[in-house]
Amino acid sequence: MTPTEAAAIALQDHAVLWSMGEVRASDVVNAACDALVAGLDTPALRILAACTRAEADYDVHDLLPPALAELGLTSCPGGSQTGQEAAARALARRMLAGELTPREFTFRIHQRHGHELPVTERLAELDDEYDMLEYSDRTVDQVNAEVMAEARRLAAHPALLDEPTDSPGR
Repeated sequence: MTPTEAAAIALQDHAVLWSMGEVRASDVVNAACDALVAGLDTPALRILAACTRAEADYDVHDLLPPALAELGLTSCPGGSQTGQEAAARALARRMLAGELTPREFTFRIHQRHGHELPVTERLAELDDEYDMLEYSDRTVDQVNAEVMAEARRLAAHPALLDEPTDSPGR
């Protein structure tokens, strides 16, 4: 994966996580700055990257959709199933990058989706297993390994590039 592809995926991940309330608007602006540094450059991306932290909370909602569109990235409404699945994939990539522990990852997935989202059902079950470890014959390392495998499975799904664009959400 090239640095520009990685930056595009990171920007899209931040966008979907922001739409789900998982990250701050200023984190999206930082991802836009990183995308510019990586070589992505469009007028709307420059405007988004120029937001101050104080402006981000007010302006990201309007500036993000055109920046994503100019880059050929998808904007997912936070409440849609596509958005929920994209957020789960973004969290999986964050966990695999070491930004979350396996336990934190499953807890956030379980808290956000319960057992209702098919692509994260096994992660919700694994979160339950963490809670029951003292009563089972499994170890934390065994559950962590299974969480890592599930995260790799989720993260391997292609990014939302080239898919139909939903209307911007939040």
